[in-house]
This record gives sequence, structure tokens and C-alpha cells, in this order.
Amino acid sequence: MTHAVSGTVTGVSVAYVLSRQGLAKLRLRAIRCGVWFRDLRDVERKLLDLTIAVVWRVHSVRLAGMVSPIVEKLLNAVESKLSRLMRTQGRGFAEKLSRVAVGWGNKSAVRWATDVGFMEYLAVASVNSSVGFGAV
Repeated sequence: MTHAVSGTVTGVSVAYVLSRQGLAKLRLRAIRCGVWFRDLRDVERKLLDLTIAVVWRVHSVRLAGMVSPIVEKLLNAVESKLSRLMRTQGRGFAEKLSRVAVGWGNKSAVRWATDVGFMEYLAVASVNSSVGFGAV
């Protein structure tokens, strides 16, 4: 039985498998992003290092329960600002614009609400705009 942790890496919810390879990749990314030492306590870093060194895949419910919150914390910390903007603001704004356009008769605008590229565009536009999302 494999335990998974849901988290976001690129603004899209993913299942992150608790395995040696997955945890090692997450550790490397956290170190490169500068969050490994900044956001984790010493005991949390040691637990992940020990888990990577000892197990191939986390099968223990107890270990998964201890490692999962740390993995969630790292996944949130390494998420890019653009991804966070897309997840928090871009999606809602895309849904709102989609509803308005459908109300005006644009039937193809239904897809805008789930178009990741459109959400990214709106997030970048809000960063570059002094008015931001408040304009609409």
C-alpha cells in the first residue's frame, strides 16, 4: 500500500508519492530554493533525511503521518509565486470572466475557466498591472 500526499507544485493539485526517489527530489528542490534550512526545523530535516536513507517507499501509516505534514510544508514553500497567484487569484478571475463571456453569448468561453494558460496570463497581467484584479 502506497501513501500519497496531495499538494501543489505548479498550481495544479498532484499526488506526491512518499518514496525515496520522490522525497530526495523534493529535498534537492527545497535546498535549491533555499527553503530546506529556512522553513524546516532541525528535527524535520533529520526525519526526512533518515526516511530517505532507510526506506524505499513509506508503508507505515505512522511514518506517513509524521512525514506528510513536512512534505506539505515543503511543497507549499517551493511553489513559485506565479503558480501561487494562478491558484489563488487566476482561477477565480478566469471563472468570473468565463461566466461573463458566456452571458454575452460566447459559448466557447466555458473552457476559459479551466484553461491553465489563460489563468497564467491573468496572473501575469495582474502582477504587471497597478490596478490588478480589482479592475473587473
